[in-house]
Amino acid sequence: MKRWSVSIKAEGDRPVELDEIVALADAVASLDGIASGVGAMSYGAQILVEAESSDQAVDVALPLFNAAAETAALPAWPVTKAEVIGEDEGFFDDEDIPG
Repeated sequence: MKRWSVSIKAEGDRPVELDEIVALADAVASLDGIASGVGAMSYGAQILVEAESSDQAVDVALPLFNAAAETAALPAWPVTKAEVIGEDEGFFDDEDIPG
């Protein structure tokens, strides 16, 4: 298994408040994660996961991201982007997710 850093973004219909991003940051902290999106029409997080490939890393990270967003009481907006970086080889994969 390799470690992957997965950045996920969900877009919606209103600006995200500071307290919402703080709650998301708290929810992803156990995943070595960080959160973003204050004042944006989206929220996102970067988390670390273990997987065999970049595609599997996204498959592992998406439910973790959705659970963290739910824990933070964020709206269930559609995920629009996932970016994956492999720790070992510096591999980068940019995957747009159809909305």
